[in-house]
Amino acid sequence: MLIQAHPGLRIEVRRIGAEGSPLLVVDQLVADPDRLVRKAARAQFTPQGAMFPGVRVRAPLSYEAFLERLVRPLLAEVFDLPPQARLAFPMCHYSLVTQPPEKLGFLQRIPHIDSSTGRGLASVHYLFHGGWGGTAFYRHRNTGFEYVDEARERAYFTQLELEARGPDAPPPGYIGEDTPLFERIDKIDGVYNRLVMYRRNSLHSATIDNANVPPPDPETGRLSINSFIDVFL
Repeated sequence: MLIQAHPGLRIEVRRIGAEGSPLLVVDQLVADPDRLVRKAARAQFTPQGAMFPGVRVRAPLSYEAFLERLVRPLLAEVFDLPPQARLAFPMCHYSLVTQPPEKLGFLQRIPHIDSSTGRGLASVHYLFHGGWGGTAFYRHRNTGFEYVDEARERAYFTQLELEARGPDAPPPGYIGEDTPLFERIDKIDGVYNRLVMYRRNSLHSATIDNANVPPPDPETGRLSINSFIDVFL
């Protein structure tokens, strides 16, 4: 499956919050997003991993190659990483959020990091129409952390364990705006054929309406391609 860039592709580089972690937003990413949706509609989605609140299936290998061509020239400018670094994709999946709010565990009800390394990147390519939400970024109020790297990891998760048992522990449901534990510092709307890319150690969460959880249907639900990129220096 050949994947080509859209001729109207647009790139925006932003910085998240007070700590200024990089955020890449690409609109009109691929030339034929409908084809990616059709391929997903023919696939067999299954639960994968304990943390993701939904189902997934492997995205085409050609998508990884396309994403590497896109991001490599931007590594130095956007993410302060050497452009000659070796890239690997530990995950590249079609994803559908399907979990009812009342069934979420504690760590699914708060922002999360995907990895503590500052060299790991994550991307979300939105492939849905309608108001199924985007991606938001957060500051942990007690520590002030907007990202959690190796140096911050122990302090952050020690504090989080205390908060999980405290009076401000989040009720069942997806996180939305500000809460007693977290302040929302930025938000990217889920727009069809838009990609957002950020460091995997940024505190983030999908923005899901607890009163309107998406259906488990690639053609009508919250379909995205979620990718992790490891950068080896």
